[in-house]
Amino acid sequence: MKFIDRIQEMRRLDRLARSKKGGLAVIWGRRRVGKTRLLLEWAKKHKGVYYVADESSAAVQRKYLAIALAEALPSFAEVDYPDWRSLFNRLAKEAKQHGWHGPFIIDELPYLVTSSPELPSILQGFVDREAKDANLIIALCGSSQRMMQGAVLAPSAPLYGRADELFKLQPISISYMGEALKLKKARDVVEAYAVWGGVPRYWELVSRSEGTLHETICDLVLDSMAPLQEEPNRLLLEESPSAIVLRPILDAIGLGAHRLSEIAARVEKPATSLSRVMQQLLDLDLIYREVPYGRSALGSKKALYKIKDPFVRFWFELVASNRSLLAHASRSVCLRHLKKYLPQLFSKAWEELCRSSLPFLAQKWGVSCMEAGRYWHGKENEWDLVALAGEERELLLGEAKWIAKRPTKEWILREIDLLRAKGIPPIPRPENLKVHYLLFVPEKPVGLKLPADVRLIDAKEVVEAEVF
Repeated sequence: MKFIDRIQEMRRLDRLARSKKGGLAVIWGRRRVGKTRLLLEWAKKHKGVYYVADESSAAVQRKYLAIALAEALPSFAEVDYPDWRSLFNRLAKEAKQHGWHGPFIIDELPYLVTSSPELPSILQGFVDREAKDANLIIALCGSSQRMMQGAVLAPSAPLYGRADELFKLQPISISYMGEALKLKKARDVVEAYAVWGGVPRYWELVSRSEGTLHETICDLVLDSMAPLQEEPNRLLLEESPSAIVLRPILDAIGLGAHRLSEIAARVEKPATSLSRVMQQLLDLDLIYREVPYGRSALGSKKALYKIKDPFVRFWFELVASNRSLLAHASRSVCLRHLKKYLPQLFSKAWEELCRSSLPFLAQKWGVSCMEAGRYWHGKENEWDLVALAGEERELLLGEAKWIAKRPTKEWILREIDLLRAKGIPPIPRPENLKVHYLLFVPEKPVGLKLPADVRLIDAKEVVEAEVF
């Protein structure tokens, strides 16, 4: 699959590469999100050296790194380096002598730190002195966010505060999915995103398939030899240290437990003992914490925990609890299972996409809107989208409806009446707000005229708005 998106990230890295004084870039993010591809493209663009660490011994890693550096510094691999300090000292001298400024990229830094705990401190001295003297451009990257925190990101980390460019690589926006997977209809893009999310590795696998979404899921996930059949386990196992102990929490959420008390009951642990593991899953971008719009996120007893990554959610909601059945089921049975349960997944993803797109849509409407949320309270009315806009002089209230067929005019008008009938959620707000009603649907009916205070938004608008 061709290299897409990453325009802002590449612009920042290119700016660093053009610096005559060298510098340090630090990139991190969850696995499969495309960090390696971004760094390889950057290295190719500027004739840099890319090295990816593994779980081998420190001595072997130094040899591998020396071989990689020999691409730019021909005699570098002819020497055996007894420690990291001697390797980096030689690197600075050779780079300065040859007029080579990098970029010098170390990917999966946490693997090196595991075998050489002293490495972050050595890198600190190298960045502060020898690399600066040689005007070297250095990039450090890692998937294990806990290890990156300890080495670079936390205030107590040796390399803290030294990065000239520092960013967390996020999944690719849905707006690029149609191009990547050759999907022409916005509805198809939303449904594909509900399964694969914005992870480039999954897009790459899907791009090789010629079947329907359901058939592709069978081939890539449900088949006993499928490449993504054990993907969530691999994501957890590949963390450093392994995060597989967090798996029961994801199982519990996938089975419908969203409150902390419900999750604790499902995994048979006291709720007070789960704060640390919940935070780890939040840090890994595998779950998110949702509170009613207008409520403080800190200490809210109404908080719900949901799986954030679309593919991981799909796996734990539709695959995990049915693995015994699906492992021996015929293809037709698997397809029936998907056709029955996927619409629920589409609806959840659609609601999230509508909320995340609202600030961008509002900007196109000439209204400032910082963020949108959902409001609920017990068994009372619920609003899918709530947002204060226009310097808090306007209130946006919306519903996100994912239905199988293009809605009729009569259906649209009925849903708008139902939305109006709910009134206004009891959130902190100024008086005399102007209320706008929003209805999000996959497609719009033709020729429908709406009141001035109502907007109808379709999947095409949502997908296009999701360009960050």
